[in-house]
Amino acid sequence: MHLFLRKLFAEFLGTFWLVFGGCGSALISAGFPQLGIGFTGVSLAFGLTVLTGAYAFGPVSGGHFNPAVSLGLATAGRFSWKELGPYWLVQLLGATAAAFVLLKICEGNIDFSLANGFAANGYDEHSPNGYALQSAFLVEVVLTAFFLLVILGATESRAAAGFAPIAIGLALTLIHLVDIPVTNASVNPARSTSQALFVGGWALQQLWLFWAAPLLGGLLGGLIHRFALADKD
Repeated sequence: MHLFLRKLFAEFLGTFWLVFGGCGSALISAGFPQLGIGFTGVSLAFGLTVLTGAYAFGPVSGGHFNPAVSLGLATAGRFSWKELGPYWLVQLLGATAAAFVLLKICEGNIDFSLANGFAANGYDEHSPNGYALQSAFLVEVVLTAFFLLVILGATESRAAAGFAPIAIGLALTLIHLVDIPVTNASVNPARSTSQALFVGGWALQQLWLFWAAPLLGGLLGGLIHRFALADKD
């Protein structure tokens, strides 16, 4: 297989894994009676998906699994701008494929209904704890920016080799611990789009925020690292 196609396929698989594992934990395990994993478990699940995915697929594609990460890396000069569009496309396809598989699994439960949200992201009345639009926008920008700073710092040549996926996975866990009550935690437009496509209605109407805020955060993180933190030697 051509090298670039291998990279795209790895991104597809990694994004599938992130959405399937992260959103799957929220849909299947978070509220299970007595044994539910709760917010903490879902946060850890998202962190574990990016950690394991980075080790499995990162050597091929770089392990972005997120349009905001790809944008931030390009802004920081660590990723080719000409590859950004294809990466976004396969990330969206991978996320949507995972959401579709999760839908088919969840439909096997008699109590399942898309009206319960299907782990979609939202604000105002669709925020898990009733946070307004401005709160949702701000938290998504800040958390995505710092996510990029962790990714870029952990993958610098001067950083300890082989440990980057651990730092990145723990950062995503922390992000979800903060953000689940606010927006159900996005910081990833592909993850948000995949769930919104099946929920429709309000989820699609609010989806703009979960593109605009993470992309702005990714852009800011990339710029801060490039001009203030990058190794210039």
